[in-house]
Amino acid sequence: MSGNISGRAVAVFAAGCVLAAGATVQAQSLPSNIAWTAYDVGSSGYSQAVGIGAALKNERGVTLRVLPGKNDVSRLVPLREKKVQFSAFGVGAVQAMEGTDTFGSKDWGPQDVQILMMSNPDSCSQLLVAGDAGVKSVADLRGKRVAWVKGAPGLNHNAYSILQFAGLGWDDVQKVEFGGYGGSFDGLIDGQVDAVFTVSTSGAALKVFSSPRGGTWLTFPYADEAGWNRMLEASPFYFKQMCREGAGIEKPFEAVAYPYPVLIAYKSQDADLVYAMTKAMYDTYPAYKDSAPGASGWALDRQVMSWSMPFHDGAVRYYKEAGTWTPEAQANNDALHARHKILDDAWTAYSAAPADDFVAGWQKARVAALEGAGLKPIWRTW
Repeated sequence: MSGNISGRAVAVFAAGCVLAAGATVQAQSLPSNIAWTAYDVGSSGYSQAVGIGAALKNERGVTLRVLPGKNDVSRLVPLREKKVQFSAFGVGAVQAMEGTDTFGSKDWGPQDVQILMMSNPDSCSQLLVAGDAGVKSVADLRGKRVAWVKGAPGLNHNAYSILQFAGLGWDDVQKVEFGGYGGSFDGLIDGQVDAVFTVSTSGAALKVFSSPRGGTWLTFPYADEAGWNRMLEASPFYFKQMCREGAGIEKPFEAVAYPYPVLIAYKSQDADLVYAMTKAMYDTYPAYKDSAPGASGWALDRQVMSWSMPFHDGAVRYYKEAGTWTPEAQANNDALHARHKILDDAWTAYSAAPADDFVAGWQKARVAALEGAGLKPIWRTW
C-alpha cells in the first residue's frame, strides 16, 4: 500500500435503496440517477462527494444527488428508508452496525450496514483547537470547552477518544452542545467553544484558520505508548499517520487518522448496483482525485481490506476481479458477519422483553452477548 500511513493493519472488532421505480442496473453500469447522503456542506466528505458527482456526470452521464446531513442520524435515515442508495459516512457507521449510542435506542438497534470503499488521504482526524485557547497538547484541554453534536455519536465518540490520549473524558472538559456539525464550527469561530472534532481537510477547518481566533492541530507522539493504548482502546479503528494535508499544515506531524469518508450501503442493497458503484468510483478516480482536499484517498491502493466493518458482497466481487481481495480480508469479513449476527440475535431477544430502562438494559444485553462469544464490546455504556 502506498502513502505515509503506518499501522493500517488496525485491530478489528471481529478478532476483537432500492432503485427508483422502474430503474434497472446492469452488472457494470449505473442508473442515470443515484443519490448519496453526506456530511454538512463545507465538510470534507460533502466536498469530495460533489467532486465525485462531477466526474460521474462528465465521464458516465450519471447524475449524483448529494443530500447533506447535519449529523449521523440525518445521514442514515434516508439510507434506511431507501430514499438514497449510498452514504458517505464517518465512523458513526461502525456505531450504527454495533447498535451503540444513538443507535442503541429503541428506534434503531444494530444496523446491517456494509462498506464499498473508503478514503484514506494524508489528512488527520482530531480535535481542532482555537489558536487563542492556550492549548498545546491534549492534556491542556482539561477544563476547556469541547463541542458535542446532538445526534452525532460518531463525532462525539471521536472527541472522547482523542481526550483519552491524555486520560481525559467528558467530565474533565466543558461539554458545549450544538445541533449540527456546521454549527459547532460557527461556535468555534464565534468564541462559544474551544475545540471541535473534524478532519484536517474540511472546508470548515480552513475557515477556522482564516478567522481571528485561528486554529491549532495537536500532535500525538508515537512514543507515548500509554496515550495510544488508551485511545485505541476507545477507538480500535484509529491508526497512526503522519498528517501532511489540510488547513494550516506547513510540515508533517505525528497524528491520528481513520478512513473518512467510508461509502456504505445496507446489506440488502442490490449487489449488482453496489458492484457498479464500486467499479465506477475506481474507473473515474483520475477525474475526481484532485477535485477536493482528501479525494486522493479513494485510490485502490489506499484501501484497508481488513477493517472494522464488513464489505458488501457487490464490492467484494469487484476486489476479487481487481486481485486485491485476500484470504485475510475474507476471514475478517466472515468474522464481522458473525459478530453482526450475534448483535442482531441479542437485539431481537432483548426487544421481545425489554427492561424498563431500555437503553441500560440493552447495554447489558449487548455486552453479555459479545463477551459470551469471546468478543470485545468496545462500547459498554453511553
